Amino acid sequence: MSEQNTQPQSTEAELIAVRTEKLAKLRELGIDPYGAKFEVTTTPGELKATFENEKPVTLAGRLLAIRDMGKSVFATIGDVHGRIQIYLNKKGVSETDWAAWKLMDMGDWVGVEGETFTTGKGEPSVQVAKLTVLSKALRPMPDKWHGVSDRETKYRKRHLDLMSNQSSADLFIKRSKMVAEIRNFLQDRDFLEVETPMLHGVAGGAAAKPFDTHHNALDMPLTLRVAPELHLKRLLCGGFTKIFELNRNFRNEGISRRHNPEFTMLEAYWAFSDFEQMADLVEEMTCHLAEKFCGGLQIEHKDENGEHVRTIDLSRPWARTPYHDLIKNVAGDDWFDLTNEQRVTKCDALGVQVSPEMEDYEVSQQVFEKLVEEHTFNPCFVTHVARELVPLAKLNTENPKVIDVYELIINGQEISPGYSELNDPIQQLERFESQAGGETQNIDHDFVETMESGMPPAGGIGIGIDRLIMMLTGAPTIRDVVLFPQLKKK
Repeated sequence: MSEQNTQPQSTEAELIAVRTEKLAKLRELGIDPYGAKFEVTTTPGELKATFENEKPVTLAGRLLAIRDMGKSVFATIGDVHGRIQIYLNKKGVSETDWAAWKLMDMGDWVGVEGETFTTGKGEPSVQVAKLTVLSKALRPMPDKWHGVSDRETKYRKRHLDLMSNQSSADLFIKRSKMVAEIRNFLQDRDFLEVETPMLHGVAGGAAAKPFDTHHNALDMPLTLRVAPELHLKRLLCGGFTKIFELNRNFRNEGISRRHNPEFTMLEAYWAFSDFEQMADLVEEMTCHLAEKFCGGLQIEHKDENGEHVRTIDLSRPWARTPYHDLIKNVAGDDWFDLTNEQRVTKCDALGVQVSPEMEDYEVSQQVFEKLVEEHTFNPCFVTHVARELVPLAKLNTENPKVIDVYELIINGQEISPGYSELNDPIQQLERFESQAGGETQNIDHDFVETMESGMPPAGGIGIGIDRLIMMLTGAPTIRDVVLFPQLKKK
């Protein structure tokens, strides 16, 4: 009996009871309902894409639809990559296989052997000669017409989302291919992939609150890394000249539609280059990904209800505009001539919340974030920001109040920072001391000592991969591009 004959008002507990009964009947037939190794010659998606009639095949998939007509049945099997129709006839399979089939439900995994054919309606199909039960699902699938529409359920029970919403499956397949292509792109340009520690003695490389832990055997406190930067620069000191790492960072901070406490980050360093050369690299790579996976450089964005919000234009060349110019555009040409008190007062008129205790650069940064960054949707490399904002970048030779960096803004958020890296160990220690505010235990003295052995001038970049995927796929929230986002306990 197929579950589609079960009364619609059946509760989940009742459906599970029916499936559990079928499980027992499978065992009575001498069939292992949880299968074993099953050799396949193709997959549902691959077979559909390269379909030929009268071809013997062996494939496996989840039962996604069943149309039972008594002595014959059409069904659909598939996985995240695709699906194909199968056909069973009582006379075409063994009595045991037919009995087993009658105990199958949507959600079960089956293996089939048979021959391809095309139905009278033109549907590529497989006529089943042998059926193998691979896994009996005890819980019912989500409704086939609506899938998983509740966002909370999508994020908490990603397996249900993937099995019922093909668009979600397609997005995560695209993400995987994009990440692989990022590796290919960099490796084709002679960058070497490296791995650096996830456990750090001193949280460095970013001004972020770390997750604290403790190593019992060494009896010492450690933190999960907030950034790999300082270890990657140690490798520059050791003689590597083009390196990258694609891995996780952990920051014990807020959760929002743009933030997850663990996230995927790309950092790359190129000896003898600068921030402008790194900007060229990021621009080229992002456009390459868009053209390869998104059908072009026009990226449509929708809200969580599927309504059109905007189209992001990635056409090159991307704008490159100094930080100070962007702030003057929204706060007035005299902004940097005002006293701190005058700026705080002006912020009230601009609708930007600041406090009198903020430093000058913090007030300006607040104006930038609220009036520039959040309203910049097409790509813009914001260059030469205030020196206090980035303690690991070179000072600009013409204006030592700013540094040689870019911040790439797309869709109202930072996608990537890039630096001409500071390689003067004396300046670096001074910057660390200023940032630490007298708390010397927060300074990575071992890194400074490594720099004293000689670090070549270099350009460096960081790219938040989750945010990049959001931008390229039009996903409205980071939870849509992270398979298992962090959520509050129920």
